[in-house]
Amino acid sequence: MRVVAPKEIVPGERRVAVVPETAARLAAAGFEVAVEAGAGEAAGFSDDAYRAAGAAVEADAAALLGSGDVVLKVQRPVRDPASGRHEADLLRPGALLVSFFQPAFDPELVRRLAERRVTALSMDLIPRITRAQHMDALSSQATAAGYRAALVAAHALGKFFPMLMTAAGTIAPARVLVLGAGVAGLQAIATARRLGAVVQGFDIRPAAKEQVESLGASFVGLTLEEAEGAGGYAREVSEEVRHREHELLARLVAEADVVIGTAQVPGRRAPVLVTEEMVRRMRPGSVIVDLAAEAGGNCALTEPGREVVRHGVRVIGLVHAASQVAHHASQMYARNVAALLLHVARDGALRLDLEDEIVRACCVTHAGEPVATAAPAPAGG
Repeated sequence: MRVVAPKEIVPGERRVAVVPETAARLAAAGFEVAVEAGAGEAAGFSDDAYRAAGAAVEADAAALLGSGDVVLKVQRPVRDPASGRHEADLLRPGALLVSFFQPAFDPELVRRLAERRVTALSMDLIPRITRAQHMDALSSQATAAGYRAALVAAHALGKFFPMLMTAAGTIAPARVLVLGAGVAGLQAIATARRLGAVVQGFDIRPAAKEQVESLGASFVGLTLEEAEGAGGYAREVSEEVRHREHELLARLVAEADVVIGTAQVPGRRAPVLVTEEMVRRMRPGSVIVDLAAEAGGNCALTEPGREVVRHGVRVIGLVHAASQVAHHASQMYARNVAALLLHVARDGALRLDLEDEIVRACCVTHAGEPVATAAPAPAGG
């Protein structure tokens, strides 16, 4: 069975779905592995490293995609601006495709893949259950994104993060407010704490309080049982709760030097937690890093992929954050993908069991049809 991994063509995407380590693992399991020339270069993986791991390196992207029994990608298939061809149209009918799809946001792609009878498994739909932990790409990539967000904030802020005692006097530590205590938020909290900042974590899920405090940060959110949905993800809340959030956040945001937004709701636009009026009340030189930018943003002034200055505050709409730590993000993602592939492959052949809880949750298309059981994609995954 031939497993192929093309070079990602989405602008700004530096990750790769197969790294030499997982290429060797798949080859040892009996797969024939091939990657596109230069596929891992932006993440620090050379073509020679793939060859040494037992993978073939091929230059023709279209031929590679068309030859794969299994195609492993990071981003969902898109149209190649260089050739004008859509990656989905290059796939062999009957092939298995694994990537981040977020199918709720691209129904046309789902239709296109179903027409080509491609079986598509979406890494952003892996269920949060114990036996799927090693396949949980959302968590692995959120870890990378949260880490990167804290570093971007520290670089953008014209102040030290830690308290410094110098001959010129004592420098007070920066105050960092992290919105959302999911995987990305907790990693942002942990990284900002390591850099020496005074950190507060805001969330509305009961489980978040203990998690935030375990990292040495102060929990400053609400704790509402109804705010926690399936798998520990947040769910939409009532207008009354939003009003309470607004009142609390107005004070917290005004006191912060840095606000890092990570709050998202599966399948929906990210909640706007920081209004323009809140930004207006922040100190000049303060920074907002919005990890939810691709899902609309936690700040009303966020522009995805851009850094803007509004009312003296730098607002950074961070996109492809995990891709900015491409080496380790690729390593983690490739391990997640390999684990899923080995789960659905037995004795050199695919054994796609739609009764299996993992497969049922992440299967988007199969046998020429969309799979109705596929859950809504978490926004910004």
